[in-house]
Amino acid sequence: MKIKKGDQVKITTGQDKGKKGKVLQVFLEKGKISIEGHNLQIKHTRPKRENEKGQRIQYPSPIAVSKVRLICPKCNKPTRVGYKILKNKKKMRRCVKCNQVF
Repeated sequence: MKIKKGDQVKITTGQDKGKKGKVLQVFLEKGKISIEGHNLQIKHTRPKRENEKGQRIQYPSPIAVSKVRLICPKCNKPTRVGYKILKNKKKMRRCVKCNQVF
């Protein structure tokens, strides 16, 4: 997968279109990622003890990788991700627009 945990991404479709966020989790098998503060859903929990109240917990639901674009750290634009093989035979990600390796 071309997007990893900790990357800055921009959402291109859906209710949060145009918003930016940080990747919290990557689900390789499903092809989805979870973005901080976006695509929030509410989970209702029951009280566990007698004097405790129930709660509504918001959590970021996973979104398909095809609906987001990686933001290049150099040019700050949403871009596609390419690969470049360095001299020490390491495969690195690169920005297609500005050709910067990250």
